[in-house]
Amino acid sequence: MNSALFFDISAGAYIAGMVFYVIYLAFRNKTTGMVATSVTIFGFFSQSTAFLIRWVNSYYYWTASNPLSGFIESLLRAAPLRNLYESLVFFVWSLILIHLIIEFMYKNRSLGAFVTPLAALALLFINVSGTSQEIQPLIPALQSNWLLFHVLLSFLGYAAFGVSFGAAVAYLAMVTESRREKPYIFWSIIVGIFLIVLIAMSIDFLSITVAQRKEFIQNYFLKATLRSSSGGIVATSWVVSIAFIFIVWRFGLGIKKILTSLSITPGMLDEITYKSIAIGFPLFTIGGLIMGAIWANSAWGKYWTWDPKETWSLITWFVYALYIHARFVAGWRGKKVAILAVVGFVAVIFTYLGVNLVLSGLHAYGSA
Repeated sequence: MNSALFFDISAGAYIAGMVFYVIYLAFRNKTTGMVATSVTIFGFFSQSTAFLIRWVNSYYYWTASNPLSGFIESLLRAAPLRNLYESLVFFVWSLILIHLIIEFMYKNRSLGAFVTPLAALALLFINVSGTSQEIQPLIPALQSNWLLFHVLLSFLGYAAFGVSFGAAVAYLAMVTESRREKPYIFWSIIVGIFLIVLIAMSIDFLSITVAQRKEFIQNYFLKATLRSSSGGIVATSWVVSIAFIFIVWRFGLGIKKILTSLSITPGMLDEITYKSIAIGFPLFTIGGLIMGAIWANSAWGKYWTWDPKETWSLITWFVYALYIHARFVAGWRGKKVAILAVVGFVAVIFTYLGVNLVLSGLHAYGSA
């Protein structure tokens, strides 16, 4: 059985869920909110099915080429977390899982409008990245029982950080009173950039051919707009992007009125941000750094090599460690820690995707 169909169904469901969540946030219609949640849950179960099918297929693929491997070893090494495509799919699954848990815990759907765009962005990245979706042989560097635990815990941490990002952005939108406040300017620029990349990647997807999708993403990422070979298109794209950020800044205060009308409080968003980071930080610490270092020692003979991925993982860890320290020791609350939560997730994105796109190192197998 092929998992591709279920992955496609889940992708369509998540994008539809994002649209319904945004409509719910704009018009406050309960029926639309119920549809948004239902479609997202449907997508989650479809993706879970696809993930299990791919794991089973990977297991048979691994045992066919390694008939002497034991059941547990084969199961661990067949985990579909071995390349950019599979890890992005798992990130989306984890993000949706944590979002749904928080939605049911707090009985509020509004956060979906801030979290599901991250899932949509990841899905669009998958579609334009040129990464192979075929089950491939496990390269020697990844043939370790640490693979499952390292990647599993790291991406659960990433997903928790993604939820904290959505809550922190919503928090900053609620607590700012003036467009001239630095936190307001900060969040409007960040949101504007995320939306611009989302739109630009959609244009990439519509403009490239099926044959081009077999190439690496470095060859055509944002090439239809901001990195076009045409100077006129580049100039126009930058002008439109700046104008778009200005529009977000100009009308962003309207989000505050919408969120207030939906019984969301800044305290609730601050609590969600904190609890998400409180969950994600130990997962990332244990899975990303500690297990990663142990695995690195067994694979390369050193616990730490200052590889770009390792360096940026440490930078990300320091940002979230600063958040925890500032909240508990320095007594920071409100806008300051919310900004740290946003900065932390920007570091997460660069750690995972930016390093693969613009840098090289021992983790090159994680690239497209």
